[in-house]
Amino acid sequence: MDYIKTLRNNNRILSETRAHRSQTQCTSDLSLKFALSGNETYQVGKRELSIYPDSFLMLNKGTQYTSRIDSDVPVESFSIIFDQGFLHDFSNAYTLSANKLLDQPGLTGSSSIDFNETIYPFAGDMRFNIQHLKNHLDNGLQDELLINEYLHHSLINYYRVYNNEVYNKADKLNFTNRSTRIEILKRLNIAKDFMYTNYNRNISLEELGRQACLSVNHLLRTFKQAFSLSPHQFLIQLRLQRARILLRTTQYPINEIVCLVGFECPSSFIRLFKAKYFITPQKYRQALI
Repeated sequence: MDYIKTLRNNNRILSETRAHRSQTQCTSDLSLKFALSGNETYQVGKRELSIYPDSFLMLNKGTQYTSRIDSDVPVESFSIIFDQGFLHDFSNAYTLSANKLLDQPGLTGSSSIDFNETIYPFAGDMRFNIQHLKNHLDNGLQDELLINEYLHHSLINYYRVYNNEVYNKADKLNFTNRSTRIEILKRLNIAKDFMYTNYNRNISLEELGRQACLSVNHLLRTFKQAFSLSPHQFLIQLRLQRARILLRTTQYPINEIVCLVGFECPSSFIRLFKAKYFITPQKYRQALI
């Protein structure tokens, strides 16, 4: 369902379903980008970032990007654009003292709030909140009080995801200087995003190292520290996630899914899938009927 909803506080929500689209834009405010079905690719500078139903992208205010959809089936694209005033008010509510909030209830900031522009996992409370918001809007919800409560909870969930994906992972890195840990994680996230986007390709460690501007051995050591998985293990888990999405949302034969997600051998795919999800791909698909 297609709509653009602009609230009285200037928060905006965009929903559209397209099989083919290419557009270049500059974000007016901090934006969360979701592909609730299919996938959408964003070109941000030299980086290519693809999101699927298991992931989402955050773009800061003023980021120029090109988004592309080129699919055999329609892709559900969903975006939330947070007004800077709403964003500052949310940040103040969770960072300022109670006395300051009481003395200056309308306090807002003048600078934009920026985060690490990377691909984040779309799961748990974040997925639950966004899917319920989308369902309500698709059914004609007009109550701005309720919509803004959903947006408030979306920010709560995003801050939790951000804290886990950035600060917690940075703290796992064995470097004394915090700014060094944040910089290393930023580079590791570039490698992670490259795998998110190119998961079905035969990716080499040298290629990941070039993307992240890290030597191969530095990449191997720090990636395992931050993500508790080696790059190869991370890629296998990602391929299994994408295979599960295809099993759930398409009728592609399993052998075709094996190729689509980057596995070479159906038997190893079935073994790995069963080890992770405790069920074979065939039985998983049958259980959905």
